[in-house]
Parts: sequence; C-alpha cells; structure tokens
Amino acid sequence: MQVKKSPKADLEKHKLLFMQIGLVVALVIVLAAFEYKTSNTSLSVLGNLAVEDMMEEEIENTFQDEEIPEPEPEPEDLEEIQDVIEEINIVEDDVKVDDKFDFSSETSERDKAQTTIRDFFEEEEEEEVEPISFAVVEQKPEFPGGEAELLKYIAQNTKYPEIAKENGIQGRVFVQFVIGADGSVTRVSLARGVDHYLDNEAIRVVKTLPKWTPGKQRGKSVPVTYVIPINFKLS
Repeated sequence: MQVKKSPKADLEKHKLLFMQIGLVVALVIVLAAFEYKTSNTSLSVLGNLAVEDMMEEEIENTFQDEEIPEPEPEPEDLEEIQDVIEEINIVEDDVKVDDKFDFSSETSERDKAQTTIRDFFEEEEEEEVEPISFAVVEQKPEFPGGEAELLKYIAQNTKYPEIAKENGIQGRVFVQFVIGADGSVTRVSLARGVDHYLDNEAIRVVKTLPKWTPGKQRGKSVPVTYVIPINFKLS
C-alpha cells in the first residue's frame, strides 16, 4: 500500500518560493551592509579633508601674520633725494680744454694747501693729548734750576694786593697748570682759591713762568699736570 503525503504537508511545491525569498533577503542584507560601509568611509574622508583644510588655513594665516611688510620710503626722504639730484649739473663732453693752461702750478698750489691743512690737523691732534698727572709720570718736568729756583721766582714776582692788605685777607691759593710737551706753561686755572684779588695775582704769576724741561713717558715728551700752592700771609 503506497503512503501519500497530505497536500498541506507537501512542501516541494513551495521550494522555489522559499528560494526566491531567501535570495531577496540575502541581497537586501548585502546592499544594506555595503551602503553602511560606504557612508562611514565618505564621512571619515570628508572629516579628514575638513581638518586638513582648517590646518592649512591656520598655517597660511600664521605666515601671513608673521610677514613684515618692507617700510615704504617716506615722502620727505624722496623729496630730499630729488632736491639733491636737481642740484647736479651735467657738463657736455664737447667742452674744449685750453692746452696752454698751466696744470703744474695748480698742482703745486694744491699740494701746498694740502700740506698746510695736514700740518694744521697734526697740531690740533698734539694739543688734544690728555696731560698726565705729575704724581704718575715716569720722568717729571723740571723748572730751570730746580724747585728752589721755582719758589724763589714766585716769591720775587708776586705782589700782595693792596686791597687784600687793607682788609686783612690772607690764605693759600692753589693754582693748576699744564707743562706742555715743549715745556711751555699752558691751561692755567684756579684749583682752590681764597679771595678774588689773591686768586688773580697767583694766576698772573704762574702765567709768567718760563719754559720747563718737559716730562717724559716711555721716552716721549708728554704734557703733565702740575699744582702749585702760593701762600699769602700778612706779617
């Protein structure tokens, strides 16, 4: 006896339908997964691009801020330059020169002028040499005949002012001066005074001092500073 399946329990005739449904579901799942990955990838790429663009803009702004523009010349400077240029005279090249002109005399006169100017500046340089203190100079300057003759000269040539005598003014006046490299007495000034009349008399006497033997430093004559006290005393 042959066993027959119930038409409701027979699934063979629905096999094709189930297969089609399964394929559709599988395709839907695959498409959904693909779209998900694509959207994430695009978002990440866009995010990176956005960040990179922002960084580039910040870097460009930074460099633009750090750029220091070159200072433009002020209008006043340009006007000064133009004024100088306008003062330049252009001489034509076709100007003839007299062959009989005596260039030798002009040259000699120019040489003399240059020599005079050079000598003048050399003298100025010598005068600008700073004097050395009498206490530290190697070879000290000396008055003709020595210190005793210096004191004698001052005593014989100093006159006590009459006004100072009448007013009983006395005291010690300190006079400073420089003994030059040639021995002459220069730059006489008052170091410490007592009275106007006594001070002037002391300065007057020092200015009349004759030439000294100049002081020397390392074998060379140099100006030396000297201070001398002159005592005015009433008897």
